[in-house]
Amino acid sequence: MKLFLILFVCALAISSSFAYDPSPLQDICVAIAEPKNAVFVNGKFCKNPNLTVAEDFLFQGLNIPGNTNNKLMSKVTAVTVDQLPGLNTLGISLARIDFAPYGLNPPHTHPRGTEFLIVLEGELYVGFVLSNQLANRLITKVLKPGDVFVFPIGMIHFQLNVGKTNAVAFAGLSSQNPGVITIANAVFGAKPPINPDVLIKAFQVDKKVVDYLQSQFWYDNN
Repeated sequence: MKLFLILFVCALAISSSFAYDPSPLQDICVAIAEPKNAVFVNGKFCKNPNLTVAEDFLFQGLNIPGNTNNKLMSKVTAVTVDQLPGLNTLGISLARIDFAPYGLNPPHTHPRGTEFLIVLEGELYVGFVLSNQLANRLITKVLKPGDVFVFPIGMIHFQLNVGKTNAVAFAGLSSQNPGVITIANAVFGAKPPINPDVLIKAFQVDKKVVDYLQSQFWYDNN
């Protein structure tokens, strides 16, 4: 596992050269809470560099398994600029993903970042769906420990534990704040709800089906 983590960190470092976020124009820009009545265009405001401390660049706890006792039987522990202020303007982030047996990280997309995934334990069935332009072709693979898979920016993708034991994976993303849109949650759990007529036509199903899906609690494993 240590070797896999070393390789993962190296890959994450290399990925910063191709990060989606704009390149920084200063050495460091530790994120701070938004000043009152101020406006920002992208990223977060910078802390005075002379006031930064080691803790601004430290996150602890990725060695601790996430709680998979939920409907999806998975848990994502994200480390973005919101959890690690020192990531501000650096264009990278990461996450630990824990899976109980047959646990699922459901179809979702990162609107601002490409993701690469390395499996440390277990076997994962992963995949992403190409755009309408490419006929929504599904790209899938079963990953084993040490395997790495890339999910291009904006593509709907998923990971399913197909083994009888727990699975663990780490993901690196090419944005300090890649964002997450879980498809089912966004479509059927939107607040306020999407007009059922839209969903009836879009999914070509009966209104009872739409009403049922909109009445469900859509769990967020992030």
